[in-house]
Amino acid sequence: MTTETSKTSPERENGPVQEERNDTVPDEAASSSPADRRRWLALVIVMTAAFMDLVDVTIVNIAIPGMRADFGASTSAIQWITAGYALAFAAGLITGGRLGDIYGRKRLFLIGIAGFTAASLLCGIAANPDMLVASRILQGGMAAMMVPQVLAIIHVTFPPHERGKVFGMFGAIVGLGAVSGPMLGALLTESDILGLEWRPIFLINLPVGIAGVILGRKFITESKAPKALRLDLVGVVLATLALVMLIFPLTHGRENDWPLWGFVCMAAAPFVFAAFIAYEKYKIRKDGSPLVELSLFKVKSFAGGIAVQLTFGIATGIFFLIWTLYMQMGLGWSALRAGTTGIPFSLAVSAAAGLSVQKLVPRFGRKVLQAGALTMAAGILIYIWEAQHYGMEIASWQMAAPLVVMGIGMGLIVAPLTDTVLSQVPPEHAGSASGLINTTGQMGNALGLGLTSVVFFGTIDDDRILGAPYVDAFHSALWWIVAVLVVIFAVMFMLPRKSVPVEQREGGTQAGTPTAPEAVPAG
Repeated sequence: MTTETSKTSPERENGPVQEERNDTVPDEAASSSPADRRRWLALVIVMTAAFMDLVDVTIVNIAIPGMRADFGASTSAIQWITAGYALAFAAGLITGGRLGDIYGRKRLFLIGIAGFTAASLLCGIAANPDMLVASRILQGGMAAMMVPQVLAIIHVTFPPHERGKVFGMFGAIVGLGAVSGPMLGALLTESDILGLEWRPIFLINLPVGIAGVILGRKFITESKAPKALRLDLVGVVLATLALVMLIFPLTHGRENDWPLWGFVCMAAAPFVFAAFIAYEKYKIRKDGSPLVELSLFKVKSFAGGIAVQLTFGIATGIFFLIWTLYMQMGLGWSALRAGTTGIPFSLAVSAAAGLSVQKLVPRFGRKVLQAGALTMAAGILIYIWEAQHYGMEIASWQMAAPLVVMGIGMGLIVAPLTDTVLSQVPPEHAGSASGLINTTGQMGNALGLGLTSVVFFGTIDDDRILGAPYVDAFHSALWWIVAVLVVIFAVMFMLPRKSVPVEQREGGTQAGTPTAPEAVPAG
């Protein structure tokens, strides 16, 4: 599962987004006309699509043991089922937003949701692990086309005085997706509808996606950016290649006894990344439309925030995969029991997230985020102690305490992180900076999923033997996560002591439009 997360901001460097028809956001008078009441139907459609994506991220982990049992899949295959989605999503996120700016957000949204629905069908009928992994990668790529358009469509559809309420609703949808995903996955898997086992977790997207395409064509208004940046496909390829050269050897190296080619790929990855940076500098000189605005890294708080987002993605990428493997393949629990065990965690995240944004961060600033990192680490230490003390006899209720502590810590981080990082970024770069933050989080998640082969499966001699080996591997991997959280705490000193409220910044993040809330992975 992913920390998932926030996806992208509707604004780009090129300035305000505007409607294609009249280059204006509807005013208050227009918004009360009968024709414009359709905007609420458009809102339901795009929010449903966002919910579908969030659920699909969180729903998969709980079903992975069932997929493995059904296919007899290797450990690398089950890693790629989750990492492939995160990698494709990260690779296409910024490009998806720019495609919407250039060719129309409604058009890209419809292409994205149609492709996501088709990929869901392919996942649901997958005949083998390779087909499932390929379908998940396609699904992630289509999500990268669909999701960036959601906030952009909301921004151009609703006048400023309504956006606060609308974005509050969007945040609630994010929280609902985080809580309901694992439970829905567990219920669908355990129900074994028509003997399909885990497959309904993907097939459930079909009616939702088809309805989204039909209704979206009718009720969503088309819009484009007046001066959209050009695409940087070479930058996308280089950045993706560098990440693949790290993740592929990590996921496949253990099964192949760590061959030489794996170390060569990992050693070459930094050079490919250096080539990416060099090309971005060339792109800036050539036409001023790079994939990544490198000048942002001159802002200390932004550079630190990117490091926090990357390492936090690594930590959550590792935890949510090994957690479900521990409960189902180590302790022998059912998917439903594993799913319900995570409810206290999800509720704690939601409660702490609201408290941190509304009460704590405005008063205490970055100390809240640092307290979140230490609180998460404390929760994991409690988990380590309980898991070792109770061993194979540990009960769901005994896990509630460490999970609540961890959830509080995560909630203190995920909700205010993006706005804190953006607080010192020039307003004209707020959109691209937000997109880069979210992309980095997805990349960290993919890298963390790849690292599970080292920190988790690397301690298991034979992954076909269930029970105690998986429990011991879980204990060992949790110490790695604690170490990463300590690093996150230290890096957070680069964040500003207190973030400047959006409405007080010069120009805000595009007329005060908030960035997308973080998607909170669970289960």
